[in-house]
Amino acid sequence: MTSQPTLTKAEDGPSKPGEPGSGLQAGLKNRHLSMIAIGGVIGAGLFVGSSSGIATAGPGILLSYALVGTLVVLVMRMLGEMSAANPTSGSFSAHADRALGPWAGFSIGWLYWFFWVVVLAVEATAGAKILEGWIPAVPQWGWALIVMVVLTATNLASVGSYGEFEFWFAGIKVVAIAAFIVVGGLAVFGVLPGVDSEQAGLANLTEHGGFLPNGAGAILTGVLLVVFSFMGSEIPTLAAGESEDPQRAVTKATNSIIWRIAVFYLGSIFVVVALLPWDSQSIVDKGSYVAALDSLGIANAGQIMNFIVLTSVLSCLNSGLYTASRMAFSLGQRGDAPGAFARTTARGVPRTAILVSVVFGFVAVFFNYEFPDSVFLFLVNSSGAVALFVWLVICFSQLRMRKIIQAEAPEKLVVRMWLFPYLTWAAAAVIVFVLGYMLTDTEHNGRTTVLLSLLVAALVLVVAVVKQKVTARKALAGKD
Repeated sequence: MTSQPTLTKAEDGPSKPGEPGSGLQAGLKNRHLSMIAIGGVIGAGLFVGSSSGIATAGPGILLSYALVGTLVVLVMRMLGEMSAANPTSGSFSAHADRALGPWAGFSIGWLYWFFWVVVLAVEATAGAKILEGWIPAVPQWGWALIVMVVLTATNLASVGSYGEFEFWFAGIKVVAIAAFIVVGGLAVFGVLPGVDSEQAGLANLTEHGGFLPNGAGAILTGVLLVVFSFMGSEIPTLAAGESEDPQRAVTKATNSIIWRIAVFYLGSIFVVVALLPWDSQSIVDKGSYVAALDSLGIANAGQIMNFIVLTSVLSCLNSGLYTASRMAFSLGQRGDAPGAFARTTARGVPRTAILVSVVFGFVAVFFNYEFPDSVFLFLVNSSGAVALFVWLVICFSQLRMRKIIQAEAPEKLVVRMWLFPYLTWAAAAVIVFVLGYMLTDTEHNGRTTVLLSLLVAALVLVVAVVKQKVTARKALAGKD
């Protein structure tokens, strides 16, 4: 029987600069954390993946985004409650370790790390395709290598370097999508002078078959298509551990998640489906955002969007490497990974954790070029449902952690989950429902993704349980 988990100061909390190997350092400024929080919800998936959702659900895709957005807000509120009370680079994995047991922290931590190293390969390839189109003299694999090396060097320099790069990457995304919403919104309401927008208008939401042209069931299918574009919302809670005021950073990121999702996701998708009929062929051929810009007569819309997508890809790569390395660092500190993962340089950088993560990223890139339809497809599908697993673990962790915090340090409950425990249980039920619904989806690979992800999760869980039993036996033998 395991002992009751307790609230302790995070061992991997930020230390003072200049203390070699003493742990992570407070190298992220408030402006870095603010932009990481804002940009974290704007992934490349929003720009390149929304067209399939619109084609499936029509204007009703707005309800799909609203449903997933609401779920993310609830999950982030739970995570914010735990992270504000105990900021740590391990975030939900460390909370699960305390609340549910070492097996839970081990399993979800390694699954999350696996997810992000696969994402590194996906995003590196996506960025390389864009760059090769601009400068074809360099082969696609060469661009992927260059991008990975540059961002690895950035992360190895210091956490401040990561924060600075992410500040500008996220800043470009935010400015671009805000400009898109403003310009597109003016065109929708007919007050944008000098722009060809004859087909724009609110009528596009109800004409061409109605608001739900493919029926109400398409909303759930749309949920499956958009849910994974929200992954990354949790990154501010991992980064907060390296900020000057972790509690304030977590609280601010948690409280702002509602307007961030409302503006950047619902706002921009609303503009797209109002500018163009949902069944417009241009949405499928060019992508939803490029088609929307083209409809306004904006020159070089495709290249503009390629630049924005490239920025999003680089941002995702930068954050993915940072996130994977910090999760590996936390696992190392808790004895769930080699101890070398928990060692840091004089600048507070977990060098080994970064290098190991990027090596696996390079291996995944290799598989993408050599075995795209077998090995790499397996990697992508088997990591696809990790986001939902993470959210589910956050729900169950928060149910336990609330009682622990109230018993030991109630003053640390500066962020509270609404209507606890009812909304927590409701969120968990929705996640289980979505996973179950995915098992019925054969058209968009939902069933394959869930089954392969469950297979990998089961393998990791077996390792976790065996490790926990071996550790318990060693501890018992040590007492004897």
